[in-house]
Amino acid sequence: MADGDVTTDTTEDTSSRSRALTPATIPHLFLVLECVRPSAGGVRYDLGQIDQVRIGRGETRCAMRLLIGGHRVLQLRVPDAHMSREHVLITRATGGLVFEDLGSTNGSRVRRSPVGGPIVLADGEVLEIGRTVFRLRTALTTPVGTPADVDSAAWSSETHQGFATLLPELARRHAQLAKVAASRIPVLLLGETGTGKEVLARAIHRASGRPGPFVAVNCGAIPATLVEGQLFGHRRGAFSGATSDELGIVRAAHRGTLFLDEIGDLPLSAQAALLRVLQEGEVVPVGSARPETVDLRILAATHRDIVEGAVRGTFRTDLLARLSGLKHELAPLRERIDDLGLLVAAILPRVVPPHSQMELTREAACWLVEHPWPLNVRQLELALSLAAVLAGDGPIDVHHLSAGGPGAVAPKERTNAGDDALRAQLLDELRRAGGNVTQVARAMGKARMQVQRWMKRFHIDPSTFRAS
Repeated sequence: MADGDVTTDTTEDTSSRSRALTPATIPHLFLVLECVRPSAGGVRYDLGQIDQVRIGRGETRCAMRLLIGGHRVLQLRVPDAHMSREHVLITRATGGLVFEDLGSTNGSRVRRSPVGGPIVLADGEVLEIGRTVFRLRTALTTPVGTPADVDSAAWSSETHQGFATLLPELARRHAQLAKVAASRIPVLLLGETGTGKEVLARAIHRASGRPGPFVAVNCGAIPATLVEGQLFGHRRGAFSGATSDELGIVRAAHRGTLFLDEIGDLPLSAQAALLRVLQEGEVVPVGSARPETVDLRILAATHRDIVEGAVRGTFRTDLLARLSGLKHELAPLRERIDDLGLLVAAILPRVVPPHSQMELTREAACWLVEHPWPLNVRQLELALSLAAVLAGDGPIDVHHLSAGGPGAVAPKERTNAGDDALRAQLLDELRRAGGNVTQVARAMGKARMQVQRWMKRFHIDPSTFRAS
């Protein structure tokens, strides 16, 4: 873009510019991944008041909003050596947004194919520009006060850890959680396995300012005969083997936050005792007749439908009412692919050696964006961990990412979101049961033959879950 083309410069501080309109459905462009700098995170750009988007190489990653020849232009610069200075033009037209390569040296790709002439973009379109991957969303609900452009690289990891998202509506809901964090209102986190419920629970605890510890317990991992003793503690001699007093998980969280993961798996007997803790702020250790006061903030989570459990009688309705101060549904990763870049940026420092300059091939970046991720963020972290080891000193490629175990590569014929959820639940139950199909059938309330049909349909081998 020549300097002479600019008639009026209306460059704004995009980090502080906020939408002052009523909530609307607005197109957005996401910079998801820079292959050479995957730890740089992602960016969201609001296209609601834009006529043209010009994308090209620059010294730093930045965005400028300009008025050029009467057109409202969003100019994006990315430090990508494979981009030309003026690489791509996206123009608003009657039929939608039109993508055009400006004769770049290395070309552009949409739908994994090189772009020849101008093409109209669809929602969810993946754009390969140089070695940077973008994704277009043609209609996102955007609440009042949402910043126009947001770059996750500018965030403080301390402030945003657990709450980080580039999606406008999800950011609003996370802000709501942050407000509730400082209160005593219980929060019930819902969603599929692997969506990051404990990560979000820890973020709520940090935002609460409570001086005590964060104590997490997986209610489904405690044997039914030991639940009450482990939760509420016990007195010496309360039962065979109780040779000393034990504080228990609930009292260990005094003045802090108790996170009850998989609360839907808690036995009814323990549910009654937990209800007393919530109602009275007291806990009675096993073998004691004297209640002890506890100061707790309760957070609970489950991937099960505990409302249905309450109807069936497997979950107490009065306990459900006590836990349901604020319900928050975590989106599965397949519904927040636009956040993939900031998730990768958060995961990589944990899985690569310090000071390592890990890179991705363009094909690997596209694979990450287009994969259905049936096991959610947990699967993403495992895939990146394995890929980082296999890649060694070279860039992560597709075969490194797809080399994982169960669930690493979804069958091509699966396109239904309900199937994704069913497969994720089946894999989770198989993992818990160590590949015992009868135990899985019992946990899911299904016939063993039905579970076997599902495993055949989803190409799952239960033996891969069994200890060698």
